[in-house]
Parts: sequence; C-alpha cells; structure tokens
Amino acid sequence: MLHALSIKQPWATLLTHGVKTIEIRTWSTRRRGWLLIHAGKSPDRRPEAWQWITTPALQEAAQCLGGVVGVAKLVGCLPYTTPEAFAADQERHRNHPDWFLPQGLFGLEFHEARPLPFLPYPGRTSIFPIHLPDLETQLV
Repeated sequence: MLHALSIKQPWATLLTHGVKTIEIRTWSTRRRGWLLIHAGKSPDRRPEAWQWITTPALQEAAQCLGGVVGVAKLVGCLPYTTPEAFAADQERHRNHPDWFLPQGLFGLEFHEARPLPFLPYPGRTSIFPIHLPDLETQLV
C-alpha cells in the first residue's frame, strides 16, 4: 500500500519539481521511502509562498488542488531546535527564518521527487495510506 503526505500549494509543486527538498512540519516521523505528494484543497495564500513560482509550468502545476501531484522518496527527518539551524537550511525548505517556532520544527527531507499527472483524491493530515492500485503497479 502506498502512503501520501498532503501539502498546501504551492509547496507541493515546489517539492515535486525540485525547487525545495525539505517539507517543514511540527512533528517527526520514522517513516522512510516513497510517498505520494498530495496537494491539499486549500492553497497557502501568503505571497511569500508564491514568490518561488517563477515559470508558467510551475504556475500551472500549482493550480492543482485536492489530489496527488507527485512522488518523492522520504530519506530523513531533520530536527530544527534553533532558529539558526532552521535558517541555515532555508535554501532547501524555502521558508522565511521567522517561521521558526520556539518548540522546534522538523524537516522531512526528500530525494528523487518528480511530478505525476494530477489525480483527484481526498487528503488527510499527517502521512496517510492511499489506495490507488493502478498507480501502485506503476511505482513499485
């Protein structure tokens, strides 16, 4: 069975197109391996999120909401316990240093990300199981 991570747009597109390689969360995970990247139904409305959408192809991809948009291999979970550590990885997660939270954050580190044709599918919080038999046979 496949699993997915739901991410707001444009962050889902930025990850699947290699513009960012770390997704920031307030929680840690021991899971490793391939995850489908799901674009949530609600986009991030902050202008600083959209500043990274610099091409028409990224703009078009970032309009996809409420479904699977790509796949990536989760290879690590980095703890960010200080603002300095968080800021040092800004080129990889693309978040402003002010987004650091005093209780700390975690960076889900991805490799080999690639977009997939959009496939509508309901999302959930955290990492969730996803049942798409046709896609499973293509990716495994």
